Amino acid sequence: MIKNLLMTMIIATALAACATRSGSDQTLAARINQDTLMQAVKSMAKETVKSGFNAGDGYGEVWIRDYNTFITLATELHPAETIRENLRVFFRLQGADGNIVDGFIPKVHARDSDGGYAYRYTELEPDYAGHKNTVETDQESSLVQAVYKYVIKSGDKAFLQDTVGGQTVAKRLENAMDFLMEERYNTRYGLLWGATTADWGDVQPEHPWGVYLTDSTHYAIDIYDNAMFLIALDNLMELMPGTRPKWEPIREQIAAYCMEHLWDGEWQQFIPHIYLDGSPFPDDFNERDIYYHGGTAVAIEAGLLSKTQVKDALDRMVDNVRASGAATIGLTLYPTYPAGTFQNKGMYPYGYQNGGDWDWFGGRMIQQLIRFGLVAEAYEQVQPMLRRAVDNNGFYEWYTVDNQPKGSGTFRGAAGVLYDAILMFEDFAAARP
Repeated sequence: MIKNLLMTMIIATALAACATRSGSDQTLAARINQDTLMQAVKSMAKETVKSGFNAGDGYGEVWIRDYNTFITLATELHPAETIRENLRVFFRLQGADGNIVDGFIPKVHARDSDGGYAYRYTELEPDYAGHKNTVETDQESSLVQAVYKYVIKSGDKAFLQDTVGGQTVAKRLENAMDFLMEERYNTRYGLLWGATTADWGDVQPEHPWGVYLTDSTHYAIDIYDNAMFLIALDNLMELMPGTRPKWEPIREQIAAYCMEHLWDGEWQQFIPHIYLDGSPFPDDFNERDIYYHGGTAVAIEAGLLSKTQVKDALDRMVDNVRASGAATIGLTLYPTYPAGTFQNKGMYPYGYQNGGDWDWFGGRMIQQLIRFGLVAEAYEQVQPMLRRAVDNNGFYEWYTVDNQPKGSGTFRGAAGVLYDAILMFEDFAAARP
């Protein structure tokens, strides 16, 4: 009798909780459907991506790490052949070892100079020159992800059999992944390496510009590069199931080693770097105090954290926003690297990638919150991102700690990730009429 009564109470409590959640979800769905700010930003994003493919008005190049984050929207707005041709340019400029350039620019605008980009030219590509930032290790993964998004959005799986220089797109995608395993893989830790950068950034501290590996580079392993690789491998295996026997064991190994070597279980965060030849920072500076927002968001996308850990990560990001005075969880990292630790003048505390506030990555965290069912939290955190886009009449590259816009004013990567997040909000609302 008592046992039956207890079971009845448990079931009643569970049903009440479900009813409460359902009511809350419907209320949130109604708010999303009536959110004029969201619709304004959605319209702005379309106009921004409709106007071109370069990263923003401050850049002449089409960058693969940016294109990857607005290609889904671009596929809605531009002819499929235009999207494919942009991707083909990256394949035509691909190195013999499989490496992928950062970006391409019309040859007539490519200007070689001391201290500037070293442009790449190939017989396969008559119109464009490419350049590669050797500090970062995300170009190859970004291209795989971009092709995946294009194929999924368009249904154009035949693109994988297009040939560039006698090799299919499918083969060239594998070549790009092979490059990372052959040229950027550290056998001691079982993870990919790059130069020391601030979170997902592409500027090393040892040089005034900082985009090329040099004799003074301090090689390191971080979560962003490896999480991007994991996502790319998932995409590759979904597009090309026949590659699974080769890549699935590697994927499982990389994921396991990310958590073994980069995850700090005591502090529940990813450590900034594992150094392969010493740190570039002063001995009295404890880099492990820094929390990487962007790399954490990408690690969540790669499936490395549980829902409980995702919620903990969000709470930490919100605390960091409060402590710093920043406007959104797009805050790159907190606390920042001290003044003078990067030779690049733009990397001052709360400048650029050293604690700048970027919708480009904040929007990705919003997407992951929705994916993990934390929709109310995502809705709360996206509001200041939407508001400043409308208030500033554009998608700026990044914002200062006091929410002032900086960099390109038509930053298409930010437009793309916020647009994709809005679609996810709308899908949530549509499922709860």
